[in-house]
Amino acid sequence: MTPAPLRPAVPSGLRWSAATSAFQIEGSRPSGASGRSIWDDFLERPDAIVDGSTADPACDSFRHPEADAALAAGLGLDRYRFSIPWARVQPDGRGAGDTAALDHYSRLVDLLLEGGVVPFPTLFHWEMPSVIEAGGGWLNRDTAERFADYAAIVADRLSDRVENWYTLNEPAMTTLQGYAVGALAPGRQLLFGALPTVHHQLVAHAGAAAVLRGRGAAAVGLVNNHTWVLPLRDTVEDIQAAAVYDTLHNRVFSEPLLAGAYPDLESLGLPTMPVRDGDLEAIGRSIDFYGINFYNPTTITAADPASPIPFDIVPTPGVPTTGFGPEWPIMPGALRDLLVDLHDRHPHLPPVIIGENGASFPEPERATRVEDTDRIDYLSGHIGAVAEAIDAGVPVEEYTVWSLLDNWEWADGYTQRFGLVHVDFETGERTPKASYDWYRELVAASRSAATATATAEGAR
Repeated sequence: MTPAPLRPAVPSGLRWSAATSAFQIEGSRPSGASGRSIWDDFLERPDAIVDGSTADPACDSFRHPEADAALAAGLGLDRYRFSIPWARVQPDGRGAGDTAALDHYSRLVDLLLEGGVVPFPTLFHWEMPSVIEAGGGWLNRDTAERFADYAAIVADRLSDRVENWYTLNEPAMTTLQGYAVGALAPGRQLLFGALPTVHHQLVAHAGAAAVLRGRGAAAVGLVNNHTWVLPLRDTVEDIQAAAVYDTLHNRVFSEPLLAGAYPDLESLGLPTMPVRDGDLEAIGRSIDFYGINFYNPTTITAADPASPIPFDIVPTPGVPTTGFGPEWPIMPGALRDLLVDLHDRHPHLPPVIIGENGASFPEPERATRVEDTDRIDYLSGHIGAVAEAIDAGVPVEEYTVWSLLDNWEWADGYTQRFGLVHVDFETGERTPKASYDWYRELVAASRSAATATATAEGAR
């Protein structure tokens, strides 16, 4: 007999969401130079994508937004996180917005609202216009001003129906993987020379937040990719290496937002940030919530002294892994520990949103019902970890599954499947998995519990 799916204890009142990003699901990529993003450029590099695929048609969502909106509504979600690609809205990164693109996202917003789901857009999920990158991208402070102009165009069209916004998705991954080591677009390999992109992204976020608030936004934030950093051994060398990695992956992004200052980079032998007067004040008052994407812990050991960086990322011993193998260990308690530690260091932490959490596992390519108990176990464990963090006082208000759909997984192409919904990339057929039903039932149970609590309190 198959064991019943796990249902973690969840606190009353937690909001529920699921997420996607435009480049990974939309297809309908540009046929010419105009409207190209850094990912259109990157995927054309030899061997850049594991399976040699392109992000077209992917889930073909640009032509069929009603299918995705219906799936979000079918889950009973409170909110649906999706992204609006800068390169589609402003094909050359400057000037007026593209009317057809804005019409599309306006329609998606309407479809979600009709289904009872609050739209929660992300303005930048790595889709920078190629023209902006050619001018320096996030290495150039002027990009922050261009981003604020783009935010104004989108807000002018959608702010009558959209009140909640993410500005940037995972600036850490843009810096570390996009500019430092070149594993993701734009594919630069600058190592510590990538650090100015941290500050310029945060300046861009603060500028966009001011634009959105000026157009009536109720809540603005960004979502950082965070990891719980573990030294491989209890040695001075590994502990120091882990501290450097923790600073680069986590604290250099979180502390300007939550404490109004960067960590001490000079003491770690790292370059300082190109801060101008007023920058940190603007960044420090720029968020109404703090978004956290979490997938796995990271284990660190000291690198060979001849290495250009002082740490090595190694497999986390003694834990299971996702379809990515040792690169993605599964340790739900690491999410709890991360959240509690963040709250301990920042007692006045604003409301926290888990903006992404999920896992990829091997699944069939053709349309079929998938009994993905491994994903259910992963999600259940991490939702339980969120509940433990809330019990410890961390103000988590929302949890988001990555992803609503199987999609084109960046440099891994179509080799990794994260979705609650299986997608046959040949036919476009969507088939809800067992995890979709499990999550729908969890959301419904949570909502029923919240209603019962409110009724009981009202009767007192």
